[in-house]
Amino acid sequence: MNGSAASSFIILPSSWLPLLQLSVSSAIQTCTIRLKVASLPVDSRNMRWQTIPIFLMAAIFTACSTDLKPGNSVTIVPQPIPTGSLEQFQQRAAHFNEVVTLPTFEITPGEVVATVADVIAKGYAGLDRIGQLKADEVNFTNTIIALDDIGYILQSAENRLSLIDQTSTNSDVRDAASDAIKKLDEWSVGLDYREDVYAAVKAFAATQPQLTGEDKKLFEETLRDYRRAGLDLPKDQRDEVEKLRKQLSSFETDFGNNVTKATQPLKFTKAELAGVPEDFLAQQGIKTGADEYTLMANITFHYLMIEDNASLEATRKRMMVAQCNLAREDNIPLLKKILVLRDDIAHRLSYASFADYATETRMVKNAATAIDFLNKLETGLQPKYAAELEEFRQLKIKETGDPNATVNSWDWRYFANELKKTKYNVDAEQLRVYFPYQRVVEGLFAIYQHDFGLKFERVEAPYKWIGDLQLYSVADAKTGEPMGLFYLDMFPREGKYNHFAQFGIIEGKLLADGKYQRPVCALVCNFPPPQPDKPSLMSHDEVETIFHEFGHAMHTILTRAKYSRFSGTSVPQDFVEAPSQMLENWPWDKNVLDSFAADYRDPSKKIPPAILSQLKAARLATEATYYRRQLSFALMDLALHTQIHATNADEIVPLSNKVLSEVSFPVPSDTAFVAYFGHITEYGAGYYGYAWADAIAADMATVFENSPDGFFDQTAGLRMRNEIYSVGDSRDINVSIEKFLGRPRSIQPFLKKIGVEKE
Repeated sequence: MNGSAASSFIILPSSWLPLLQLSVSSAIQTCTIRLKVASLPVDSRNMRWQTIPIFLMAAIFTACSTDLKPGNSVTIVPQPIPTGSLEQFQQRAAHFNEVVTLPTFEITPGEVVATVADVIAKGYAGLDRIGQLKADEVNFTNTIIALDDIGYILQSAENRLSLIDQTSTNSDVRDAASDAIKKLDEWSVGLDYREDVYAAVKAFAATQPQLTGEDKKLFEETLRDYRRAGLDLPKDQRDEVEKLRKQLSSFETDFGNNVTKATQPLKFTKAELAGVPEDFLAQQGIKTGADEYTLMANITFHYLMIEDNASLEATRKRMMVAQCNLAREDNIPLLKKILVLRDDIAHRLSYASFADYATETRMVKNAATAIDFLNKLETGLQPKYAAELEEFRQLKIKETGDPNATVNSWDWRYFANELKKTKYNVDAEQLRVYFPYQRVVEGLFAIYQHDFGLKFERVEAPYKWIGDLQLYSVADAKTGEPMGLFYLDMFPREGKYNHFAQFGIIEGKLLADGKYQRPVCALVCNFPPPQPDKPSLMSHDEVETIFHEFGHAMHTILTRAKYSRFSGTSVPQDFVEAPSQMLENWPWDKNVLDSFAADYRDPSKKIPPAILSQLKAARLATEATYYRRQLSFALMDLALHTQIHATNADEIVPLSNKVLSEVSFPVPSDTAFVAYFGHITEYGAGYYGYAWADAIAADMATVFENSPDGFFDQTAGLRMRNEIYSVGDSRDINVSIEKFLGRPRSIQPFLKKIGVEKE
């Protein structure tokens, strides 16, 4: 976004949708879930209105309002989002007994090194205080909360350094941050093995404290963490687990950094790029010679532009093979070490596999349940998947004239796109004109402000790691209470994280002085950059992506959990995507799209209803292919974390390629996709969580679909804010989901969404 003022919208209701009676699937009933309750409910702040200053009252009364029309029709009235003052925002926080602070970013390698030393010194001092406690001195505050406080210091530093590692324009600073993260990760492993600290915790546990709610959960999970670290093992065995965990942490950091650093330029002639949009080829930096175009296999939108549009099969294959071999030389040797270490650690801790160790703390609880869920979904999708592949094959036969043509992994995106064009008259590239980046962001802001009862203001960032960085404040629309801040870093550049993510920076936490630290986060994305003659134009898929990632930002910012351990997105890994996956439904709704989507050349032109209907039909026509591909990643992940041991580590690439090929398309020969699959280390036996969470997300979306105002329903939005976002992981996830749904979970909406079950 440029420096121009953004806009918000007032959004009003639409008609009721039919209420579906949904049953609970036995596949879901077998799973237990984990979330927790916030001790600071939305309306629990003690506010003395007579002390509120004029600037706060102004903030309250300038919040977005909703005008109801006869018949509950929706209207949208643009209003400018004001530019606010960060200083006043911080002053306002004080009136709510809260703290709003911006991170102080390290900008030189020396500052990074100093931060590590400072964090470790503070950590040791805190541990020493706990370790020196006598048995009759221990209590909840000086043991369990004290450990959470130490973790918060460490987490805050690692969050900040991780962002620097992925966004700094200075390669020396990025390298220093990467080294710092490795050092802090290794040091943090040692936190679990301070025997004097563990003795103090056990002494407190021996008092059989009568705790409730979030306090009880923190206590129980702290004890669980010590068990999972091996503190109940004999000292020699415990020391070995500690050593192995430190090695593992270092290798995992290196693997992720290699993914970020991997680059692969590919040069093509104009003829080789037949079918690729001219607008894309005209972008700065792509045309590098008289008949030479340089594309990067590691830049997501470059890759997708080729796979979706290049009519020459050889071009698509070349791009895919290049991406599937990114980071191969560095990461396959690392992955062997990582998987062997994970397996070894799990067995030493008496788990059957690392997948069982990793899933114990998640909703799914064990690897067998995760694999069973995926296998059943794979089987259920098979008839639709086979039909979709045959439709792709017929298109390839028609295009190539080869009656024996087969659809390869580098073909499916192209023919899925061709299917949209030929059968459904939808050209994804032509739809970009309706999604200029700035307008999409303005519409996104308006909807989230309305649905969740919020007010955004643009504030000036005291420090910017890139010139077009933007910073926004978030406040409650009714009370003016500050909720947090978010940065936007939205376009690609060399050395930057090359996908789309929300980075937590400062997490929410109740501080020792009774004040609440409000969160700060950043969206780091790679949307097509603006061009000299036109704005950044997003695809519909990219619009889904920004709705998704901004949902994570809301999850982070709207927390009221007391402890950083439970704050924001610190929920079970197989649930964390669900709220954001739910929000991907918004850009498929005509009322939502009409609030912001318009041809940038003539804003009076909206997406025709027929086009949106065809777009939905086209999506459903390829859902089985999409999900089988997702299942292939998930089953590969679980196979590696249940079947790879020290004796067969050389089988990593053959095993991963075998699973990918059996569940989805055969992978290109002599490639190692797993080397560039960052989720394998980040999620560790957790990729199944995307499909698992998507099933929950489809169910959650019905709350809005069945509400009077649909996806603009503020009652449903505030329920989402209070029952999901606010509580974070401070209560069992089952409780949070059922309170939001108002009933038990059902898998039926998900099966309907992917076309496995009809209405």
